Amino acid sequence: MNLLVTGAAGFIGSTYVRMLLAPAAPDPAAPDPVAPDPDAADPDASEEIRVTVLDKLTYAGTLDNLTLSHPRLRFVYGDICDEDLVGKLMSEADQVVHFAAESHVDNSIAAAGDFVRTNVVGTHTLLEQALAHGVRRFVHVSTDEVYGSVETGRSHETDALDPNSPYAASKAASDLLALAYHRTHGLDVRVTRCCNNYGPRQFPEKLIPLFITRLLDGQKVPLYGDGQHKRDWLHVDDHCRAIELVRTAGAPGEVYNISGHTELTNHQITGLLLEAVGGDWDQVAYVTDRKAHDRRYAVHDDKARTRLGYRPRRDFPRGLAETVAWYRHNRSWWEPLKRRAGL
Repeated sequence: MNLLVTGAAGFIGSTYVRMLLAPAAPDPAAPDPVAPDPDAADPDASEEIRVTVLDKLTYAGTLDNLTLSHPRLRFVYGDICDEDLVGKLMSEADQVVHFAAESHVDNSIAAAGDFVRTNVVGTHTLLEQALAHGVRRFVHVSTDEVYGSVETGRSHETDALDPNSPYAASKAASDLLALAYHRTHGLDVRVTRCCNNYGPRQFPEKLIPLFITRLLDGQKVPLYGDGQHKRDWLHVDDHCRAIELVRTAGAPGEVYNISGHTELTNHQITGLLLEAVGGDWDQVAYVTDRKAHDRRYAVHDDKARTRLGYRPRRDFPRGLAETVAWYRHNRSWWEPLKRRAGL
């Protein structure tokens, strides 16, 4: 089975590809499998997966995240907006998992055009070519930010989208476009919306790796506003397992929320990172809050849990400790990236 994975030189996509290509091993912590939807039976389930990665290698992507010598991995440098290239790759693909996106909210506030081009136009290009070449399945990886700020409770898959940042708006637009291709053309589209991810190899512009790397260097870290913005956190390995459940056992036209059920304020996260690195609160600089900064995200993920058997396996204290240790021992990975990005 030929699987096209876009944006897989980045954090989540590369984790997903490494998971797919790793030797299979039984996991005693895994829940009992859930029978897939009979209408969503995977004709490729018994076939060995061969992965083609399409990535533009923007500042947040690096080939160091991939084992290019793997016999079942092919890397193609290119843009998801390149219709001819995308068409060629779709003609060779059985299924698609679409990670490629501009994703940093601060950057979207400063330069929204890049986000519209990649997240909306790029997704449209992929959908058009997937339809034209008879691709059997298209998994679109999205974010809980499309629901906007949630004061109480949790967002359901059927809730109205209410994005506030240009990034979130571009992802909401791509979600709706992908689902429209299912409803209009019958393309097997499945959408995932996940909470905040953390783990090794996350580009150090995001909160956890930015704070870890700055604290390791004895620098100050910037905490927006009063630090009481709340996020739900999930280890990237658990997110990727959930995506694979959606790909293999999900249903066409469905949206699946993915949650870690670990809600923490940014102030709490900062305290945990200071403790883990041996820093103190003198290293924290309170800075002017981001424009339209959503106060809280939280999603209801019972659909993924009951229909697909999804459960996070890595508890947050263990996952955070492992993440801090990874950055502590892998300066050769993150120091060049920070220099290149001016971080």
